[in-house]
Amino acid sequence: MNPESWLLLCRSVRFGETDAAGVMHFQQLLRWCHEAYEESLERFGLAAAEIFPTPGTTPEVALPIVHCRADFFRPLSCGDPLAIRLEPQRLDPGCFEVRYRFSSGDTSVAEGLTRHLAIRSDSRRRCSLPDPINRWLEASGLQQGVQPL
Repeated sequence: MNPESWLLLCRSVRFGETDAAGVMHFQQLLRWCHEAYEESLERFGLAAAEIFPTPGTTPEVALPIVHCRADFFRPLSCGDPLAIRLEPQRLDPGCFEVRYRFSSGDTSVAEGLTRHLAIRSDSRRRCSLPDPINRWLEASGLQQGVQPL
């Protein structure tokens, strides 16, 4: 499977994602990060139910975000094309982070980061990452120069 198909996601800035000045509202960046993370997992072949809690079921392991960051370089307006490149990295057996590089055309416009910690759902204690996430992380390490389209 080509990592470009699940580590590089493209979209456009929507009107509802802008503020009264017509530029992307700052809170959108972290929402886009999480949406890109979810979509990347789905494109890789992992069902949302394998990773995220669904009503009536509880996965054995939860992956809460324990740290996040957003850096803005250029404003984005309604209709601007946006490429989001994900760079997942395992930090230890129970923790990983994803760097998100946002570009519009040839211009770098923002960067984001989310750090996730594996915890047992019942005890809330740290544990190892679940196998599906380990497969996603291992496969992402095989990427070679994924570039925006």
